[in-house]
Amino acid sequence: MVAIGRGGRDITVADANHHIWGYAVGIDLTRRDRQRDARDLRLPWEVGKSFDASAPCGTIAKARDPAHFEHCAITLSVNGVERQRGDTGQMIWSVPEVIAQLSKQVTLVAGDLIYTGTPAGVGPVVPGDLITARIDGLPQLTITITPPEA
Repeated sequence: MVAIGRGGRDITVADANHHIWGYAVGIDLTRRDRQRDARDLRLPWEVGKSFDASAPCGTIAKARDPAHFEHCAITLSVNGVERQRGDTGQMIWSVPEVIAQLSKQVTLVAGDLIYTGTPAGVGPVVPGDLITARIDGLPQLTITITPPEA
């Protein structure tokens, strides 16, 4: 997850690192039940991403060298079992490319948080599961899944 420190619109890839305040580990959760219901009703699938505590974020670390996070190990474990492992260098778009593309669609402002994606291995979780996510050089994020609200 990247935190924007300086806003803008139509930011270039070359200038994007100057807009970054910091980085954190974030988890982007999806309620597949809501997503399926929305699909079946021909409604926007965003309801599967829009629920309380759907995007927990760890401590944001100030970016001293934005390039440092171009190649860092990413892991996620559920109840102590590793489910995902990857590297930030495997992202489809680099962080500067993500910022540049997103800023073509919306004006970014200081304080915006951009979730940048996840390695292969996405899977279901259930109430009570303990999830630990790590990216080298950042504070880890640990959450416990709670029962969903209606």
